[in-house]
Amino acid sequence: MTRNPPEQEESLFEAPPIGEQERMVEAILFASAEPLRVAELNARMPHGCDAAAALAHLARRYEGRGVRLVRVGEGWAFRTAPDLGFLMQKETVELRKLSRAAIETLAIIAYHQPVTRAEIEEIRGVSVSRGTVDQLLELDWIRFGRRRMTPGRPVTYVVTEEFLDHFGLESARDLPGLKELRAAGLLDSRPMPGGPDDAEAEDGQTDMFEDES
Repeated sequence: MTRNPPEQEESLFEAPPIGEQERMVEAILFASAEPLRVAELNARMPHGCDAAAALAHLARRYEGRGVRLVRVGEGWAFRTAPDLGFLMQKETVELRKLSRAAIETLAIIAYHQPVTRAEIEEIRGVSVSRGTVDQLLELDWIRFGRRRMTPGRPVTYVVTEEFLDHFGLESARDLPGLKELRAAGLLDSRPMPGGPDDAEAEDGQTDMFEDES
């Protein structure tokens, strides 16, 4: 036994003009975060509207524009014209937050340079992991300095021009003073061993270093 397809229920109200239906479809798709099917559009529009017809008219209206109405699977959505996709590309710089250990290590190197790993550990009171130093080296904020003419000839660390440029400094001498940092609560109030007031300038320690081979 064959059944005749059910007749579409007649609306008690006249459907809006097709131009108004286009506007409705346009507004719904513009506000949607994902493509919508014809049935979903019909469900949102007043009874008697023909979303499929409105989509066809709307697609023609957007031909040649910067934004096009396209079919995505079973749904419809607005998408940027393919030839303008390059305008949407954006290069971003990934910002990596430094750990507390890295920040402390960087500050010690900046204020006490040239400084060895052992001296950094003495100032911090804890050991310095290889990963912390490697992170700063990868950022190109510190580099190897000259070796100390002491037993073991330990390598030293100094800040780089990239570090100074990043923080808008002409030289390490432009860093805030320890008194200012302590007043701002950024450093412990206890004296730091080998502070910049007691340490000699790098240029005055040529007899203590040798060039890295």
